[in-house]
Amino acid sequence: MRKHILRPLLIMLGCAALGACADDDYTELNKGEAELALTASGEEITLNEAEHAENALTLTWTTGTNHGTGNRITYKLELAEAGTGFADPYTAADGMTQQYSWSATTEQLNSLLRGNFGPKAGNSYAVEARVTATVAGGGGTQTATTAFNVTAYEPVTPTLYVTGTATEGGTDLTKAAEMTRTDNGRFTYTGYFNAGTYKFITTLGAELPSYNRGADGSIVLRTSADQPDDLFEITEAHDYTMTLDLLAGTIAVEKSDGQKPAYDRIYFVGDENGWGFDEMSQDPLDPYLFRYGREFTVGKEFKFGTMSGSWENMYKATQPNAPYTDTSVAFVAGFDPDNKWYLNADETGKAYKICLDIRTGKERMLMAPFTPYDGIWLIGDATPAGWSLDAAEPMAKDASNPYVMTWTGTLNTGELKFTCDRKGDWMGAWFMSAENGAAPTGQEEKTLFIDKSSDALKAQYPDVNVNDVDNKWKISEAGTYTITLNQLTETVTIAKQ
Repeated sequence: MRKHILRPLLIMLGCAALGACADDDYTELNKGEAELALTASGEEITLNEAEHAENALTLTWTTGTNHGTGNRITYKLELAEAGTGFADPYTAADGMTQQYSWSATTEQLNSLLRGNFGPKAGNSYAVEARVTATVAGGGGTQTATTAFNVTAYEPVTPTLYVTGTATEGGTDLTKAAEMTRTDNGRFTYTGYFNAGTYKFITTLGAELPSYNRGADGSIVLRTSADQPDDLFEITEAHDYTMTLDLLAGTIAVEKSDGQKPAYDRIYFVGDENGWGFDEMSQDPLDPYLFRYGREFTVGKEFKFGTMSGSWENMYKATQPNAPYTDTSVAFVAGFDPDNKWYLNADETGKAYKICLDIRTGKERMLMAPFTPYDGIWLIGDATPAGWSLDAAEPMAKDASNPYVMTWTGTLNTGELKFTCDRKGDWMGAWFMSAENGAAPTGQEEKTLFIDKSSDALKAQYPDVNVNDVDNKWKISEAGTYTITLNQLTETVTIAKQ
């Protein structure tokens, strides 16, 4: 290895003149001549899709040497099929400084191998990793390699449809109803079913592959016409919610209130907005809940409409001049009675949030004053601090609006959400993506506000375990972003610059 002769006095003078000439990582100018070394967190790795979000592999390397120059070292990490001599490698990271490890979740590693090295017999991959360290200023390069074996998996279907005599589409495979994917291998569907039989297909219009009833009532994959075509059965016509976990092979079927509420648009109407029709937000977790937040300066009367401009089919109070704390709601098809809630003058001058539940026979109006959080922080592996609550990135208050927070900075690829209180048990207040894994639109979009420490908020969700909700945005492109979050309207803009 080539060695360099140091001139300590010149280096010291140069550093004094420029302010800094060495990477902050180097507390000593001379790191010696230690060879660059690369290690993997395991030699035999078996991937399981049920653990898709867990860390599967970490590659760690030493700093290598800068030959006493004090110059910055950058690192390039590549992965290749063993035995190919890195002829066509996958570049996992390039141009890294002060970073000595790289990690991949189970799903990321599985996708990386299958997407770049192609499907392999038995899903078995022999992999080599190589890190290249380049010293700035012509200081040369160093390389280190390591090898490991990975047993990957073939991902379960990302789409699923329900078909059969019990469904509205019958046995016409082109009319099968699409289920909602909530996670890897997990699907849900709510709708009306007749008495009859049903199964699940993975591709609209195609008989196979399908998921059928196993001997013990579980879900089993059917890939050939030679395999049994056993069906599930509905004995009583009703609305049902079906929840499937293909990885666990389980299915749960429960009677429900129906596929969707009677109305998918609800409007706030009252003195506060000049008797206009302000559309409320439909809750992403519960379609029967509609939300509205604003500062109330006028107060007085208000009620809720189901069609913009229409004074019929409205949700109203059950008594004249009902206080805002009165949760009772009556659906009135005609014009009368016309009872409304009433906000007194001494109750104005502050912000409120409203949650209207329109479940038939169980209607509720929940209204409470809202005080904005003093701080909001970015959290997630897309942020500079990763998943460290203590080092989470703070947002700045907007000088003109107490409910608005802003942030501009660099986001990496990865996940993102916002904490309002940085509770160490992660059971505090959060602003999350309305849909888990969704990419930011770059425009203003609705968020999901969840406070896992609030019994009042949990009580708003009769069918959702709030503690289990963990929706995050997925940042797919690193770069500079500007984020604007409005706590009162529960909206956010995550825009790449």
